Amino acid sequence: MSTLSTAAARPRLLASLLVIVFALAASGCGPSPASGTITLYSTVTQATVESVVAAYEAANPGVTVEVFRAPTGEVAARIAAELREGGLRADLLWLTDPLSMEPYARDGLLATDVPAGADAIDASDQTATSWGTRLLSMVIVTGVDADPAPADWWDLTDPGLVDAVAIPDPGFAGSAFGLLGYFADAPSYGMDFYQKLKDNGAVIVKSPDEVTTGVAEGRFKAGITLDFSVRSAAAKGSPVQLVWPASGAVTMPSPIAAVATSQSGATARSFMEYVLSREGQALIAASGWQPARAGVDGGPPIDGLQIRPDWATVFGRQDDLLAAFRAIYGE
Repeated sequence: MSTLSTAAARPRLLASLLVIVFALAASGCGPSPASGTITLYSTVTQATVESVVAAYEAANPGVTVEVFRAPTGEVAARIAAELREGGLRADLLWLTDPLSMEPYARDGLLATDVPAGADAIDASDQTATSWGTRLLSMVIVTGVDADPAPADWWDLTDPGLVDAVAIPDPGFAGSAFGLLGYFADAPSYGMDFYQKLKDNGAVIVKSPDEVTTGVAEGRFKAGITLDFSVRSAAAKGSPVQLVWPASGAVTMPSPIAAVATSQSGATARSFMEYVLSREGQALIAASGWQPARAGVDGGPPIDGLQIRPDWATVFGRQDDLLAAFRAIYGE
């Protein structure tokens, strides 16, 4: 072949290669780096979300993650409003507990594509549409001078703690919602546990942090809160101590899921994969939470047993559970 004919063939070869590359990209078979803007709705603590999002954006400079972060009740209200107005605007949901996520799966709002890294998450901490990212443990908080301190859950109904116990509102805080799911379904507790708390004068406040603050200020002698909340307050000098219940802390995964109607599904999945990766899980541990992925260094000490709701038995009963709680405590 002459030099002239070889040179003439090069443009045709280049054109053919470009056609193949574009075809592969269009079919999803070629490299597809994350890009564009995705919207994340989250109830996860601000510092945790910020650290993970910042690291993900640094690793994926073509992506911007816009975050709406609020308590569980407010995020749920926003999602409900958007659905009434024509459709969910989020690409991702990163929530506090499985009970808050499950209705969206039941309504077909969540994608079913399995992200890379999902196999590193315990089977009990994932569903067909969501994957646990961190583990939250509900424990007892008391003042540092409590004597004696309650040792287990039923001790919170003791006459010595009349009008002196605070519990978080399951209609506001996702962790309290998950706790309600456990107690309502556990044979040794049931809704009778909440009734006994009410009869003993236990007070409802909005969030676990408000429980911890109330105990630190001496307004309550004890309460139910997150281990993260107690550790954070104690580290800042608050006069509180963590009591890990003898029968176990009620532990729940904080799930993440992609929205099925997202126009940026590949990028949303890329973010989920980052959260489930060792790097993402290490960031979660560094922010003070127990990572859902085993074998990741860091995170808080686990001071006793961890007991988990049987989510399958409480899924679909969320409205009934809240109604039963309201029947005891009122609106």
